[in-house]
Amino acid sequence: MAIKKTTPSWSEVKARLQGFDRASLLGLVQDLYAASKDNQAFLHARLNLGDDVLKPYKATIDRWMWPDAFKNQDTSVTKAKKAIADFRKAIGHPSGLTELMVFYCERAAGFSEDIGLQDAGYFDALVRMFEQALKSIANLPEVQQPPLRARLEAVRSISHKFGYGVGAAMDQLVAENKVDV
Repeated sequence: MAIKKTTPSWSEVKARLQGFDRASLLGLVQDLYAASKDNQAFLHARLNLGDDVLKPYKATIDRWMWPDAFKNQDTSVTKAKKAIADFRKAIGHPSGLTELMVFYCERAAGFSEDIGLQDAGYFDALVRMFEQALKSIANLPEVQQPPLRARLEAVRSISHKFGYGVGAAMDQLVAENKVDV
């Protein structure tokens, strides 16, 4: 009979980590930090280090929502949304999450306008993120809302040019959420 090997779980990792002393834990974190830019961005955000903890997340969103057409780069809604999810895991600060959502909408709408994109899936993802951004803005302190709403209004205005009902869907979301953008 063959023994089925399973993927280790968090509880197994946690049990092993309990045997580490402070120096060993710091060494492990240092190795993880050196292993990838994603780990570095996570730690910088979690520990609030650097001038702009959103910068690496915005760079990822920018890459996947507004790729370089001359380099035959593709779009990836999944990879752009992952940047927002990664930031949420790292720190989850509401104003930072909202900024990333609005930035995502700006880059998606700008790219669509720039190249005349006709992709229903891309547009559906844009409308869903627009809705999330609207709701997220509503949960921020009143003083932070106007500039973000103005940026979403610009996205909504551009989106009326796309067809596929994108602008109309955004109009409906604004009405349903009883907000002025």
